[in-house]
Amino acid sequence: MSMSLDQFNSRRPVVMARNGMVATSQALAAMAGLRILLAGGNAADAAIATAAALNVTEPTSTGLGGDCFALFYDAKTRVVTALNGSGRAPAALTLDLLARQGFTRELPPYHAHTITVPGACAGWCDLIARHGTMPLHEILAPAIQLAEDGFPVSPIISYLWQRGAKRQLVNSPGGRELMTEDGRAPRPGEIVRLPTLARTLRTVAEGGKEAFYRGEIARRIAGTVQVHGGVMTVEDLAGHESTWDEPISTTYRGMRVWECPPNGQGLAVLITLNMLEGFELKGMNPLGVERLHLLVEAMRVAFADTQWYVADPAFNKIPLGALTSKRYAEVRRKLIDPTKATMDTQRGSPLGGSDTVYLTAVDGAGNACSFIASLYMGFGTGIVAEGTGLSLQNRGHLFSLDPAHPNALAPGKRPYHTIIPALATYEADDSLYASFGVMGGFMQPQGHVQVIVGMVDDGLDPQAALDRPRFCLTEATPESRVELEEGIPFETLSLLAQMGHAVVPVTGYARSVFGRGQIIRRDPETGALWGGSDPRADGQAVGF
Repeated sequence: MSMSLDQFNSRRPVVMARNGMVATSQALAAMAGLRILLAGGNAADAAIATAAALNVTEPTSTGLGGDCFALFYDAKTRVVTALNGSGRAPAALTLDLLARQGFTRELPPYHAHTITVPGACAGWCDLIARHGTMPLHEILAPAIQLAEDGFPVSPIISYLWQRGAKRQLVNSPGGRELMTEDGRAPRPGEIVRLPTLARTLRTVAEGGKEAFYRGEIARRIAGTVQVHGGVMTVEDLAGHESTWDEPISTTYRGMRVWECPPNGQGLAVLITLNMLEGFELKGMNPLGVERLHLLVEAMRVAFADTQWYVADPAFNKIPLGALTSKRYAEVRRKLIDPTKATMDTQRGSPLGGSDTVYLTAVDGAGNACSFIASLYMGFGTGIVAEGTGLSLQNRGHLFSLDPAHPNALAPGKRPYHTIIPALATYEADDSLYASFGVMGGFMQPQGHVQVIVGMVDDGLDPQAALDRPRFCLTEATPESRVELEEGIPFETLSLLAQMGHAVVPVTGYARSVFGRGQIIRRDPETGALWGGSDPRADGQAVGF
């Protein structure tokens, strides 16, 4: 594996290891996963240890009040499995009920009706049951220690905590459980203890998912939702289950890229890569107008499709085979005009049969876990189930209230999901190429495409691929603006604007819109692990 230098020098060196590696957006969480690898655990064990520690160190973005998705690569069988750990709408939540309450266009983002059943706990437990090697109480021990003993809050999370506390936590009686003793968000470097969250984690460590979905925690969640005007019941929680799905994939220049199927938006990545494969990207300036125009336009086409077709497959038949085919990409590629932006792209008709955290772990045997979890917006709804330390997600805000839309809200239905993990294997022999992801709402498929292009087309190492300045379509709609990160030349911005793109340059803390990614690559010849962690976050890749 060679290293190529981009025209923008990497802000961090790539991390190298041989026996195991974890990469995520909080250093303490990465170390929690590394502790599990050092104790003999595998990639699945390390991933859940890291996810639990992120619940503590980054409660603004993730936790047991939200959802998760995972892809696991088994080094022995060279098979990829997909875990859907997303929750469903309450049984009593209907479009008729919302209409009677005056909600006909969309739900307010922080309303209790946007709270879907939290799927993360079952996702943790089910991943360990199928792929893990260690008992849950050992895996969760580092996170429990962080919550009980306290941890210093990192700078970016302090900023997001302060913003979320003002916007959401202050409106929830349980919100004080995620504040300092004097009722405010923590400052950078301040030591924070989260005793009620520690108690919840300890309950799960001892009793597994049954203790979460059928015990006191479930009663507290349902009671809190109802107090805030929602209709979730203990029966909704008791009936939750994860699903194991068939992952979806496509080939791209000798690699096979894997995503979770709908209700996640990973489909957008595969449609985009299929279109881009028809262009010779390698010789283009990676931050020039020709390259960025093609990537932006391909993403617009893919979003036009996914905004319609991505929904709960239990309620709607989705033509996945046709949407991910090379033939369909040939048709959709013709919509890309190399000279101007197309701002009115419509979905195709194939013929056919956030706030978020991302982490990845690879062990010495070559097993890999690509894992993502989220509350959606910062702290989700900000409604904290009293006595649990859990802020409840607002993922249901992504349901459509149009009864004709495939993603229309319905009882027991999963909503369109923005969070997506990814894996890539070598097409020739199915060996592991990379475990990767980029968190951040509709940025996620855009981030996947940009780092894959950086590594495969441009030969960048994982850290350099993450460091490269990015673009972001602000919404998954044809007319959305294109936000461009500082580091992209002014000439490129100007030329894109002349082509008809609604260009917005972005600097400073607002750069969080471009996501926070993690990548671990495995050298097929030596087994060496190459790790990168996004400089837009406070984390790192760690290994041994």
